[in-house]
Amino acid sequence: MAKRDYYDLLGVSKGASAADIKKAFRKKAMELHPDRNSDRPEAESQFKEVNEAYDVLKDEQKKSAYDRFGHAAFENGGGGGGFRPGQAGGGDFASAFSDVFDDLFGDFMGAGGNGRARGQRASRGSDLRYNLRVSLDEAYTGKQATISVPGSVACDVCNGSGAEGGAEPTTCPTCSGMGKVRAQQGFFTVERTCPTCSGRGQIIKNPCGSCAGAGRVRKDRTLNVNIPAGVETGTRIRLTGEGEAGLRGGPPGDLYIFIELDEHGIFERDGQNLFCRIPVSMTTAALGGEIDAPTLDGGRTRVKVPAGVQSGKQLRLRGKGMPALRGAGVGDLYIELRVETPVNLTSRQRELLQEFESLSGNNSPESHDFFGRVKGFWDSMKG
Repeated sequence: MAKRDYYDLLGVSKGASAADIKKAFRKKAMELHPDRNSDRPEAESQFKEVNEAYDVLKDEQKKSAYDRFGHAAFENGGGGGGFRPGQAGGGDFASAFSDVFDDLFGDFMGAGGNGRARGQRASRGSDLRYNLRVSLDEAYTGKQATISVPGSVACDVCNGSGAEGGAEPTTCPTCSGMGKVRAQQGFFTVERTCPTCSGRGQIIKNPCGSCAGAGRVRKDRTLNVNIPAGVETGTRIRLTGEGEAGLRGGPPGDLYIFIELDEHGIFERDGQNLFCRIPVSMTTAALGGEIDAPTLDGGRTRVKVPAGVQSGKQLRLRGKGMPALRGAGVGDLYIELRVETPVNLTSRQRELLQEFESLSGNNSPESHDFFGRVKGFWDSMKG
């Protein structure tokens, strides 16, 4: 029985790219795998045919020979140089399928980007997070903060190598430094972490007594951190190399400082703008006047209150807000006037207010407008 064309078996054209060929093979392999087709005896032979086709087309040299001479390229004496799929030199069934198995499950197995096992001789240290509370005043001016960071540092006794006397680790004899061992299970080649070196690819014959072979020890560190002006809650500052020390001489991780602002007794912040509520007396609101408004830099600004101002009116002071964290510019300060109703009146004050009320005409336009609309509403309901 004549062999089927390899391109037809995979369902791709002759000009298909290597990525398209691999994608087609993965789809066919999953579809025809014997474990998923126990009710179809022919699936196993079809699966082997697809695997043979991929074994040839994935290799540039074999593919070139096949494109020129077809199946004759792999027969004894064929023009393609005598490649024989399924035999030594042409890749066996398990090793060919292992390429796709690695591609599918390599990340899950921890094998790395191309699915091949890679020893983890010196692993990078973990990143650390530090939450730092900052007052609004400090966020306005910036500050130098001294923090204590618990973590790991390189062992001074073994210089981070993990070996007694600073000796170099030796290659693991079980995995030959790859950090992985392979086991054949049916059609699959399964990779597992090397049990001897725990995936590092190296072993230490005489571990350091100070760090027990880890190459790092627990130690708190004191760091001086520059907090720039303009930070706000959620701002993240990265300190490269100030995280956990790497395992057995590996590079250290990073330290991330997350800023959280404390509430201020006078000002509220919204982005680069500041807000301040200032109470004004009823007479000042009615007659107008001036008030002293505080600013976050500790100064004060004279603010004019217009006559007849209503509670909730905002007055804008340009350039009195927060500085920008990155780039030029400063926000604004908004003064919100809160008209205060007098309390604990004396009898004389009551008399004066009652007299003022009796003399009031159109002094409260908002009240007249509102109650006028209310009267119209009630009249419509009666109708």
